[in-house]
Amino acid sequence: MEIFAIPAFTDNYIWAVVEKDQFVVVDPGDSLVVKEFAEKNNLQLRAILITHWHPDHTGGIIELVKDKSISVYGPKGGHIDGITDELKEGDSIRIFDNEFSIFETPGHTLDHISYFSNENKPILFCGDTLFSGGCGRLFEGTPDQMFHSLNKFSSLPGNTKVYCTHEYTLSNLKFALEVEPKNQDLINYYDQVVEKRDRNEYTLPSTIEKELNINPFLRSSIEEVRKSAELYSSKANLDDVGVLAVIRSWKDNF
Repeated sequence: MEIFAIPAFTDNYIWAVVEKDQFVVVDPGDSLVVKEFAEKNNLQLRAILITHWHPDHTGGIIELVKDKSISVYGPKGGHIDGITDELKEGDSIRIFDNEFSIFETPGHTLDHISYFSNENKPILFCGDTLFSGGCGRLFEGTPDQMFHSLNKFSSLPGNTKVYCTHEYTLSNLKFALEVEPKNQDLINYYDQVVEKRDRNEYTLPSTIEKELNINPFLRSSIEEVRKSAELYSSKANLDDVGVLAVIRSWKDNF
């Protein structure tokens, strides 16, 4: 099983999980680029995984399943056209030889789910909940919801490959350096990402271990992150959720 990025729009990645002559896609907002990928590589689409309702993640579903019998997995609620199998916390699905557990990860949206496999090499498809160096905007959820969603990821194996759905890494790291300017791991990673983007290379997937070392949204309990949040907000004695709330608001206006 191999995983490939299909670039879409300006900064989306549609992840393609390929096994022999078949593939599964994650969050196909654009059906055209998925079809081009299939034709170029002589592959048949077997299933679709959806993390949340936003159109840049769901817009290609109907065209891709037209006149075909394809399982489309996604959040419960009946609000996403084309979903055939609704999923909730604790459910699991099998994609090729890997079993994926379902986490409910609200914050960015209320319906957001993520897919985690710990078979062979651990894999996380986290949609717009976690980005390298950042997290999703709180369009529908609360800081408390996002904090607990991110905590689910923090406890995963460090070598878990993190497949986020946007190329936001460089801009996220510029902000992270404002929050935690003395973090040497972050400084080193920023330099690496600058070089990759200069060569027009992808910065993903990341890993849980890397994100725990450099991502301020997973580091609310770190003293430098807390002090930066308190200085920015002019509030004292913030708890971990309060820190996340402040730095998310700070990032929105950065």
